[in-house]
Amino acid sequence: MLRNQLRPAILMTLVLCVITGLIYPGVVTGLAQLLFPRQANGSLVTVNGKVVGSAIIGQPFTQPYYFHPRPSAAGNGYDDTLSGGTNLGPTSAKLADTLIAGAVDSAVKNDGAVKGKIPSDMVTSSASGVDPHISPANALLQVPRVAKARGVSDAAVRALVERHIEGRQFGFFGEPRVNVLLLNIAVDSAFPRPAPAPTH
Repeated sequence: MLRNQLRPAILMTLVLCVITGLIYPGVVTGLAQLLFPRQANGSLVTVNGKVVGSAIIGQPFTQPYYFHPRPSAAGNGYDDTLSGGTNLGPTSAKLADTLIAGAVDSAVKNDGAVKGKIPSDMVTSSASGVDPHISPANALLQVPRVAKARGVSDAAVRALVERHIEGRQFGFFGEPRVNVLLLNIAVDSAFPRPAPAPTH
């Protein structure tokens, strides 16, 4: 009696393991590689044959001659293995007085931003902590700093930003955005990096 019940249960378990653990993932992986190979492999971005990052995962840029991403609360920052936000609510004193206030002060100091007119994504982290995009307003606010550090005109850098503004997905999902990695690659391609300061 027990044998009659165990045999089909074990057989069904093995069949489902093969279907859901081998066949289904194999078919999905094969179709992804066939139809969307770039996305299936992480949307990697290469420069001169070298992988410099992913178009869908943010990374830190801190030098003044680069556009900076939005703040990150993922691990120690932009850690894709510890993706996540601050988990602090809008009434949190720590969020307002420490994290946001510090980011506001940085935006005022480094980019000449005016308090009360700073794009929200410039001073708050995303839910994932690894958002690769910033808003056009955020990017345009950084133009004078990048232009000064590169020794070129604001207009030239602003034109580059405007060429890298991506519209809403399918015309109605989300908001216009700028991919920071792709923009910084374009900046490197268009304008020389400043020479490093001599060391003594």
